[in-house]
Amino acid sequence: MKTARYRSREFALQAVYQWLVSKNQPALIALDMMQFRGFDKCDPLYFRDLLEGTVKSAEAIEKDLTLCLDRPLERLSPIERAILMIAGCELLTHPEVPYRVVINEAVELAKRFGGTDGYKYVNGVLDKVALIMRPIEVKALSGVD
Repeated sequence: MKTARYRSREFALQAVYQWLVSKNQPALIALDMMQFRGFDKCDPLYFRDLLEGTVKSAEAIEKDLTLCLDRPLERLSPIERAILMIAGCELLTHPEVPYRVVINEAVELAKRFGGTDGYKYVNGVLDKVALIMRPIEVKALSGVD
């Protein structure tokens, strides 16, 4: 069963993808997303927070992502790029969500919307990004000194 937060991530993925491809205003994209079937089952505040937070922090998120990629950011598929950016936003702005949950949710989005093995790439990148964005939490839970 999909939770309201997972549905928020699904809609945020579609919105961030649209923003990356079209560069339309996030507020207009959000209004468009609210018209989609099933939007009433998501957490609208969490959706808006993910969309606006990702756009607002895009430069910082992309900087950290770039440190963990094996190719230029522009060479990622727009779907995987959007998934990584949303997860980066969650890691930065939602410390109440455990980093492992952020990674697992991003992997699930990649399995559903990304390329065949895109989820493996997303998982590997986010493992590294989490260490940059949440070093204390990652080290505490993994036993790494």
